[in-house]
Amino acid sequence: MSAPVLVAHADRPREGGTDREVVDVAVGVLVRPGGDFLLTSRPHGKVYEGYWEFPGGKLERGESVEEALRRELLEEIGITIGAVHPWKVEMVDYPHALVRLNFCKVFEWTGELQMHEGQSFAWQSLPVQVQPILPGTIPVLTWFARERAFSGATFSPASLPTRLP
Repeated sequence: MSAPVLVAHADRPREGGTDREVVDVAVGVLVRPGGDFLLTSRPHGKVYEGYWEFPGGKLERGESVEEALRRELLEEIGITIGAVHPWKVEMVDYPHALVRLNFCKVFEWTGELQMHEGQSFAWQSLPVQVQPILPGTIPVLTWFARERAFSGATFSPASLPTRLP
């Protein structure tokens, strides 16, 4: 039995049809000692521009999730990460791609944050203060809420805007 797939903007057609290849993505959930986590905005010119997400990127051919995460975080935000802690995997069916998000917690890194793609960043706690949130980010906020016994706002893809920027 396969895991459930989060469908983002279900009312929109799927580019490439229903038999699209899965795109593997390494995602870094950077957590500071006090529990705040890092969100970055999607850069200008990319799909879902301006939406907030956890940093990361696509695996290149032959790369492991950890290798891709190390490369992507250095390229995108200028940090070198310590230990990578694989956490959860989520399938998200976006109108433009079917992605497998490999979420990894990261508690140690060196270097100062540098937004190499012109994106913004924000250290957040629950409930998050930045909007809009990328649909694939919503499950992580829910997992954090469960881990932290947070009883505030609930997070649901249904609460997201239905328009693409």
